[in-house]
Amino acid sequence: MTSTAPHLAGNYAPVTEELTAHDLPVTGQIPAELAGWYLRNGPNPQDAASGHWFFGDGMIHGVRLEAGRAVAYRNRWVRTRQFTDNARMRDEHGNFDLTVGSANTHVVRHAGRTLALVESSYPYELTLAADRALDTVGPYDFDGRLRTAMTAHPKTCPTTGELHFFGYGIADEPYLTYHRADADGNLAISRAVDVPASTMMHDFNLTRSHVVFMDLPVVFDEALTASGAMPYRWDDGYGARLGVLRRDDPHGRVRWFPVDPCYVFHTLNAHDDGNHIIIHVMRYPELWRRAEDGTTARTEATLWRWTIDLSTGTVYEEQLDDRPGEFPRLDDRLVGLPARHGHTTSGHALRRHDLRTGHVTAHDFGPSRTPGEAAFAPTDTVAGGAGWLLTYVHDATTDRSDLVILDADNLAAAPVAAIHLPGRVPQGFHGNWLADNP
Repeated sequence: MTSTAPHLAGNYAPVTEELTAHDLPVTGQIPAELAGWYLRNGPNPQDAASGHWFFGDGMIHGVRLEAGRAVAYRNRWVRTRQFTDNARMRDEHGNFDLTVGSANTHVVRHAGRTLALVESSYPYELTLAADRALDTVGPYDFDGRLRTAMTAHPKTCPTTGELHFFGYGIADEPYLTYHRADADGNLAISRAVDVPASTMMHDFNLTRSHVVFMDLPVVFDEALTASGAMPYRWDDGYGARLGVLRRDDPHGRVRWFPVDPCYVFHTLNAHDDGNHIIIHVMRYPELWRRAEDGTTARTEATLWRWTIDLSTGTVYEEQLDDRPGEFPRLDDRLVGLPARHGHTTSGHALRRHDLRTGHVTAHDFGPSRTPGEAAFAPTDTVAGGAGWLLTYVHDATTDRSDLVILDADNLAAAPVAAIHLPGRVPQGFHGNWLADNP
């Protein structure tokens, strides 16, 4: 008798149906100013099987809010070529087709387009039209100008409206390419960045004046591809460093600053402070170190701060919290700017971190209820002001899920509202609150 893999069991197990429901029941009161869609992406293999959690077909779960009502819920697979045609990302000659991928990691909006993202491929565009919400339009390559994959963690500059992102090459150079699209969605800049190997560069950092890449020692290993496992491994010999590029000189020199070996899936934020760059990250001491028996050690991420001194060429590293967590988020209107607060998810709780004082407030959902990443929805036009946190929460006792709304400034209080969904939302990755009037 074989046991079910952990990423296919419990609330990690995929759901098998696409549902549509209207006028959802609510406990509490939905804030009247919330008008838009809460969307979250995650892996949901259509055949209910995959070799790794990261590989499943993308499925978007969305709730439409307006006038204090939960108007609708929909969940839809992203109809990628992998999903509809069983197409393969890499052919027998080793060539990559960037229109093939799972589109399972994030969902963002830029220049009027809603894009489902995975870091190995092109984005896939979705529609939010009322009668076709979350239907797939098709792969999007910025009108033919994008020639690399696109990270699942692009950053929108709140000052310029530009979208900054990168793509990493898996087996062929360039192993890293930096891209910038203007506020209208035109891909304006693409430049290669010289790095020695293909690493799993999942996220990066943006400030008002700089882009900061994280070249860390989780390295592509061709020998692992045939096994169906993640084809990356920890490499003690690779080293770890941060690469700083000036935004006003996007084709200029990248300065590299060594840091202690580690891995970072997700950054919270970064900002300039005089001749320093301050970066907050969820840092793993290592990731996917393979033992002789082929197993990998499990490590957990904690909140750290890196301070890059541009004068001395050094980085000061300090741990801010010893409690494990992941999925850091903030008010996205402060991306690249100083932010007082950030939010992380840990087990059965959400945490609000005061990045100045170190004080942490938590909302504990209880031992049977597990939240996902929480997106911030502002209540006004003041960046860093009041707002709501939205997250899907799974209840193991009922095997159902709610969309829960919390007051970000009073996180320990009872939820403002819980929207009861018609089914289960599996554990997933990232999403956003997409307001009707951003």
